[in-house]
Amino acid sequence: MMLQASGTTGVFGRLASWSQRHRWGALLLWVVVVAAITVGSQAAGSDYRNDFSLPGTDSQAATDLLEKHGSAQAGDTVQIVFQDGSGVRGDRDRIRETLADVRKLPAVTDVRGPFADASTVSRDGTIGYATVTLDGKAETVPKEDVTRIIDTAQRADGDGLRVELGGDAVRGAEEDEGGSAEGAGMLAALVILVLLFGSLVAAALPLVTALFALGGAIGLITLASHMFTVADFTPPIMMLVGLGVGVDYALLIFYRYRHELTRGADSPAATRIALDAAGRTVFFAGCTVIIALIGLIALGLGSLQGVALAVALTVLVTMAASLVLLPALLAVCGRRLERQVRKRTERAHAKGKEEGRRWRALAAAVQRRPLPALLAAVVALLALSAPALDLRLGFADAGNDPRSTTSRQAYDLMAEGFGPGFSGPLVVVSQGDAEAAQALRATLTRTDGVATATPPLPSRDGDVATVLAFPTTAPQDEGTADLVHSLRDDVLPRLSEQTGADYLVGGPTAATQDFADSVADRMPLFVALVVGLSALLLLVVFRSVLIPLKAALLNLLSIAAALGAITLVFQEGWFGVEPGPIEAFIPVMIFAIVFGLSMDYEVFLISRIHEEWERTRDHGHAVREGLAATGKVITAAAAIMIVVFAAFILSPNRMLQQFGLGLAVAILLDAVVIRCLIVPAVMRLFGERAWWLPGSLARRLPRVALERPADPREIG
Repeated sequence: MMLQASGTTGVFGRLASWSQRHRWGALLLWVVVVAAITVGSQAAGSDYRNDFSLPGTDSQAATDLLEKHGSAQAGDTVQIVFQDGSGVRGDRDRIRETLADVRKLPAVTDVRGPFADASTVSRDGTIGYATVTLDGKAETVPKEDVTRIIDTAQRADGDGLRVELGGDAVRGAEEDEGGSAEGAGMLAALVILVLLFGSLVAAALPLVTALFALGGAIGLITLASHMFTVADFTPPIMMLVGLGVGVDYALLIFYRYRHELTRGADSPAATRIALDAAGRTVFFAGCTVIIALIGLIALGLGSLQGVALAVALTVLVTMAASLVLLPALLAVCGRRLERQVRKRTERAHAKGKEEGRRWRALAAAVQRRPLPALLAAVVALLALSAPALDLRLGFADAGNDPRSTTSRQAYDLMAEGFGPGFSGPLVVVSQGDAEAAQALRATLTRTDGVATATPPLPSRDGDVATVLAFPTTAPQDEGTADLVHSLRDDVLPRLSEQTGADYLVGGPTAATQDFADSVADRMPLFVALVVGLSALLLLVVFRSVLIPLKAALLNLLSIAAALGAITLVFQEGWFGVEPGPIEAFIPVMIFAIVFGLSMDYEVFLISRIHEEWERTRDHGHAVREGLAATGKVITAAAAIMIVVFAAFILSPNRMLQQFGLGLAVAILLDAVVIRCLIVPAVMRLFGERAWWLPGSLARRLPRVALERPADPREIG
């Protein structure tokens, strides 16, 4: 790592000096580079595409087999649902004419009308549905082609006939991009910064730094989407993380800069000290987040790899902006900022205010009764974490869409007319003769949890056949997941022994379950890798055994509590939210990002405590002064990230709502409960043992420092 030994001017201090000397050149370079990236990305356009394929799973094997043998069921489907209170058979001619028009549209390979067999019309005859087979997966079919299908089908709506459309492709075409969440988050962040610094100029610098970094990162990912698989929901996640992390990193550096000004340093010296101290913390924290996200790439989970790459790049560019662009901005605005800081400091001294007095008092109160404070905080976090034990991974379906959308209307009509499982059939593939396919249908109709099954649909070459099995439960219900596992583990293996044919369960519903299972299976290894590597870095930095263990456990506790909150709101349906599973990749993404951000606060706090410990060798005093020096900035930085993340709860996208809530809760608990209560209590209980390191290990570890005391020669 690029960290220097304590007592020397490190690489970040020298970088700050360069940015100060070439302030206008550095600013111009950033403007030109970001502008060039933006223009280039707009000219090239984006090529975002989702990839939920998972080689080695049954659902992927079923898809590959259908594509190989030319089956129409290889592509995803759209359901066109018709309702007429007088009976849909009375609208037969109009429906057939509409479906004939749909059959001619691009991306359509087959249309199976509602009068093909009795199972496609409800028992009372008021609801019927047609199945439109697309020429690819929903994520690969152009949205404009799906929109044409919707528009063409809904021309028949009226005169007593109601027409709604469902399916993943329709849901994708209807998605609202939103956009208000980012603006609300930035406005709230600006308000907090103004209240913190009492100056619009000072408040704007961290926000400007974050926006420059975010603009460059989004442009780079837009260009990278032509070379890598990047999901179409990546840009909003980048904006969420980029705004929060960008303001956070810039604020940590700016706050140290302001602190050095109050100690008597001039603006250039304060900038160098801030970068040489807090800049190292930012670098360490950024590297931790990037390492965690690279671990996600190694999981090999389709679109999740592109999302992880994009967020890692966002953090990298944000870190670079904080270390290069911010010093240049401080140099440009230095004199004005210095005057404002000194005036506020003089007014505070005149009123008898002491910096960090309340935080010092809080630390002292916790130190007087460390065990009750620790137990109360830990019990509260464990109670909030408990619902996460029942966390059920999956993907939201049309049943979670707004009631005004046609996908939700179609979902409700299908459930009303045929049962909840008809919106997510299982595609069961038979590789054998015709008798094996007929035996498959007969077995499925007798299986608990299956409402009905279609006759076998042969492929073009006749080598495989497909039977659609409609569960009795909704696609995202736990009963449907149990049915998928039961078919694969019990029902179909026994049938295969009798017929000699091979059977595979595929389709979107089964693929969703495969993705959720893959995440759950790979999560422990990912967590162990990230936690172990981060603990090793802390071991080297603080030369302590207990502090890395404490940091890892507390970070895991805050993440578990955040997942518990998500479970209560989105899975259990608190606060009127439509209940459903948690998006399968939310836990790993939240873990990767929050673990890195938690390390940010951990390093920032513990490094100041360690600095005081090295100077005074008074452990209790070091804890109090460390919290007094960092409590305000940690709380302010956390407040900014909380409002930025929480703003995304306003997004119409359920995935972004879960992501925003999880990050906001995790940061709130980490900054308030853990850093301000649990850490002082634990450090008090540890005593001087907190800095214990076996002698044999101490001799082998390199000496590295994140923070250093200000050099008196640089002040004044």
